[in-house]
Amino acid sequence: MTGSRNDEEQNAKDDGGKMGRMIKGGMMKDRRRWCVVCLCIFLAAILCLTACGKEDKPEQIEENQESGKQTDKNHDDKNQNEEKNTESEQEKETVSDIPAPSTCGKLSVQGTQLVDENGDAVQLRGISTHGLAWFPQYVNEELFGEFRRDWKANVIRLAMYTAESGGYCTDGDKEKLKELIRNGVEYAANQDMYVIVDWHVLSDLNPNQYKDEALHFFAEMSKEFAGHENVLYEICNEPNGGTSWGEVKSYAEEVIPVIRANAPEAVILVGTPNWSQYVNEAAADPITGYENIMYTLHFYAATHTEDLRNTMAAAIDAGLPVFVSEYGICDASGNGGIDEAQANAWVDLMNQYKVSYVAWNLSNKDETSSMIRSTVDKVSGFSQEELSDSGQWLYHILTEAADGGSASSQKNEASGKNESNNNKADGKDYNGAGNGAKGSAVINYNGIEVTASLANQWEAEGKTFYQYTLTIKNASEKPCQNWKADIRFSGDICLSDGWNGTYSVEGDMLHVTSADYNGALAAGGTTGDVGFIVSGTSGINIL
Repeated sequence: MTGSRNDEEQNAKDDGGKMGRMIKGGMMKDRRRWCVVCLCIFLAAILCLTACGKEDKPEQIEENQESGKQTDKNHDDKNQNEEKNTESEQEKETVSDIPAPSTCGKLSVQGTQLVDENGDAVQLRGISTHGLAWFPQYVNEELFGEFRRDWKANVIRLAMYTAESGGYCTDGDKEKLKELIRNGVEYAANQDMYVIVDWHVLSDLNPNQYKDEALHFFAEMSKEFAGHENVLYEICNEPNGGTSWGEVKSYAEEVIPVIRANAPEAVILVGTPNWSQYVNEAAADPITGYENIMYTLHFYAATHTEDLRNTMAAAIDAGLPVFVSEYGICDASGNGGIDEAQANAWVDLMNQYKVSYVAWNLSNKDETSSMIRSTVDKVSGFSQEELSDSGQWLYHILTEAADGGSASSQKNEASGKNESNNNKADGKDYNGAGNGAKGSAVINYNGIEVTASLANQWEAEGKTFYQYTLTIKNASEKPCQNWKADIRFSGDICLSDGWNGTYSVEGDMLHVTSADYNGALAAGGTTGDVGFIVSGTSGINIL
């Protein structure tokens, strides 16, 4: 039994070993299969990742390139912004160097000089509008900003005519005109500029004619602008037609206290006789009892030359504070030929005395003194080509003055003669006496020899204008205290302007008498810088 059990056990062991080996072998095979499967999966994953990597590479390169480009662009933008900021800072520095309300504050007058709140001399340089009623479109803030930023101007003059068509005291819209004044003052303040409110007396001759209206206007405006430190008041543009300094002074002494009631320290500009040329009369009898008063002188360079410059210098030397609130580089009519040499001589003298000056006129009117060509309708953003010859000259004068340049360094020295192109403006030719035009003559009158020479003639508004210069000689053997002459023309004339004399017209006759300062002539003595502008039909001349 024992042997039989042992055999059975042995057989069982043998069968169990076979089964274990079979099971173990099966398990080993299963492991190998799983390993193969896992290996295949792993290899497949690697292949997929490799393939994906290959497909993504161009996009990645592109992204890297774009990123590089963006980095370069950002770097360029940064450089450009830095350059712009540098330019902007430089521009701000240049603009800040120009006298302005933000740096100079309220202006006043010390001796003959306009000064800032620290007592330092100030010179205003800028532009006058034409009549607000006729060219209101140029009262806009964008243009004022352009003048301040690009032209380096620091003052705008708002010219409101009193008597002409559209004038404040005739048929003009008073409220509309006052609104233009208000807007102009606001725009000037916003652009850090001074502004002149101009009561533009002209065809009404004597400021006393509309004195009541002036008193009411300045009372209202000075009250409204009482808080503005950038406002100056010009109370009578150009007294003329024989209006005396005594009459102007009397008018001023009534208007000034009205302004002072609201603006106790505002600078007030007072016109002088003969289209604001007789500053010598104001120097001899100035207004007293008020501070911060200045006296205006106006000139047009092709008409008013060395004699009037000497008059201005003498008045200043005598203690009169002078302000040139209007000037042009053509003749006194605002038209005719340009004389840059004389204009530059004026600018140099004004800079020498630190006299402020404001150029006429901001418009596209078809006349030489307009700053904008008559074919240009835009109201801001002007290119050099869109400016008239007068406008281009002024732009360079103002920008060079801001840079410390002188007028005489631009062109030739004043010689009293125009350059070859100076008798042209806005594409029009103006004929002077040098081309053989008729009209030069010598008139003898009681020992006084008057030589009248035609300097310019031009067409405007359907009329022909004639500008004459006069040389007066005492041909007698005795000194004279005054002189006069009657000049007859071949047709009826109208007087447009006259300087350094007293003028009147009767039909075809022009009567000329001396001023109180140029009447005395020694025997054989002469005087010049006397002249006039008349209009009439084409072809008239002196008989």
